[in-house]
Amino acid sequence: MLPNQRREKILELIKEDGHAKVVDLSKIFKVTEVTIRQDLEKLEKEGIIKREHGGAFLENVESNVRSITLRNQDNMLEKTRIARRAIELINDGDTIILDSGSTTTEIARLISGYKNLTVITNALNIALILGGDPGINLVVTGGEFKAPTLSLTGQKAADFFNNLHADKLFLATAGITLKSGLTYPSISDIVVKRAMIESAEVVYLVADSSKIGKNAFASLGSLSLINYLITDSKITAKDRAMMKEHEIDLIISN
Repeated sequence: MLPNQRREKILELIKEDGHAKVVDLSKIFKVTEVTIRQDLEKLEKEGIIKREHGGAFLENVESNVRSITLRNQDNMLEKTRIARRAIELINDGDTIILDSGSTTTEIARLISGYKNLTVITNALNIALILGGDPGINLVVTGGEFKAPTLSLTGQKAADFFNNLHADKLFLATAGITLKSGLTYPSISDIVVKRAMIESAEVVYLVADSSKIGKNAFASLGSLSLINYLITDSKITAKDRAMMKEHEIDLIISN
C-alpha cells in the first residue's frame, strides 16, 4: 500500500472511531510505529485530526455529539431520495432494523404514522428521532459508543441480536466492490452488521451510487449477503449489470 493510500485509510478509520492508537495502527497496516507517527503528523497538518501521546483523535467530535449531528453529510439529496423509496417498503406491524448511518438516519426522519411498528437500532441519534412516536416500539442495542457515528458497536451490540427476528434490515455501507463486497472503515462494526443480517428476513442495502467502486478498510463479506440494493439513478449501466449478475435486485429512487 502506498503512503498516500495508507494515510487515507488511517483517516477513514479515525473518522469512524473518533480516535486511534499508534501501536494498533502499526499492527493493522504492518508498518513501524515511526511510520505511523509520520503519517499522523501529516494528517494533523490538514487540520482534521489532533495528535496526542500514543495516538490521535478526530477534531470537533465533542461538538458533533452535543448537537447529535453526524459528520458525513455528503450526497444528502440522493440519500433523502433513497430514504423516501425505503419508506415505501415498510408496513404497519413490521419489525425492522435500522443500521447506523446518514442514509438510515434519513429513513428515521421520514418514519411517521405507522401502527405497531418495531424499530431496532444501534444508532442513538435514530433513537432520539423515533423515541417520541407513539406508534413505534423502539428497541436500542447495548454496546460501546462511537462518537463520530453516534452509534453502539462491538460484541455486546452484536450479542443483542441473538435469537431476535426482524422482517427487514436497512443496512448501511461505506463501500461496494465486486472483489471485496461490502466494506467499512471500522472492524468493530463488522460483527454487529453480521448479527443484524442473520436476524433479518430481508436485507436492504441503502447506499448512494458514489459508494459503488469504493473500498474501505474492513470487509463484511460478498454482495450475496444482501437481497436488495436501494440506490439513486446515477448508478452506471456497468454497475447495474454487476448487481444483476449477482442476483441482487435493484430499487432505484426517483
